[in-house]
Amino acid sequence: MSKVKMYTTAVCPYCVRAKQILKAKGVEEIEEIRIDTQPDQRQHMMDITGRRTVPQIFIGDTHVGGCDDLIALDQRGGLVPMLQA
Repeated sequence: MSKVKMYTTAVCPYCVRAKQILKAKGVEEIEEIRIDTQPDQRQHMMDITGRRTVPQIFIGDTHVGGCDDLIALDQRGGLVPMLQA
């Protein structure tokens, strides 16, 4: 299974939902980078994604986007193949 990395904050309901979706698809481990406790990581996240909001999700080296992007990817049938790559 591909490595999953997610930029999050503690109080983000979209982060919680994204984690639930990924775990339901069989992801056992998510590398979580908390930008609320590691402020330097917020700027890094913005530099590599061009976005300010969380979650920002990476599967392998691919930036998936946020929770809505993850849901759309799943609805198109692209999430499971990406996770299994």
